[in-house]
Amino acid sequence: MTGPSYLNFDKSKYKWKSDIDYRKSPQEYRVEKGEQGVLICEPFKSEIAPFWRFKDRHIARASSEKIFELFLEYLKNDEFVGADMARKFLQMGFTRSRRYTNYKGGRKYAKEDYYQLEKGTGDPEKAVSADIFFHKWKEAENNPQYMKKKLEWKEKYG
Repeated sequence: MTGPSYLNFDKSKYKWKSDIDYRKSPQEYRVEKGEQGVLICEPFKSEIAPFWRFKDRHIARASSEKIFELFLEYLKNDEFVGADMARKFLQMGFTRSRRYTNYKGGRKYAKEDYYQLEKGTGDPEKAVSADIFFHKWKEAENNPQYMKKKLEWKEKYG
C-alpha cells in the first residue's frame, strides 16, 4: 500500500510559492487543472478563504454565492488570477464536501497506518453541499469571459 500522495511531497518542485504576491506578479501564476495552489496564492487566498464553508446546505449556498460574486468581481477588474482562484475554491467546495459525504470526519486514511478507510460512512448532508458547489463551479468554469481569459492566459504564460 502506498498511502496518501502528500507523504512524499517535494516542496522544492511545487510550482506554487507562498512568498509571491500574485496580484503584484500575476505572470508567475500558472493555470492548472484541479485545485493546486488554492491555499497558497496570496493575496487571493486570504480574500476568498474566509467565505469558504460547506457545513450544511444553507452555509454552502451562501458561501458559493459569495465566492461566485468575488469571481465576477475579479473578472470585472481584469484580475484573471483572482477569478481562477475563486473558481478553484468553488471546485474545492465540491471536492471537500464529497469527501465528508464519503468518509466520516472527512478523513480518507487512518492516522496510524495510512490505510484507506471505509467509504460511505460520511454525512449525507454534505452531498447537498457538494451539489451546490458543483453547480457554481461549473457556472464559473463555463463563463464566456472566464473561458476567453483562461485561453489567453495559457497562451501567454502557460
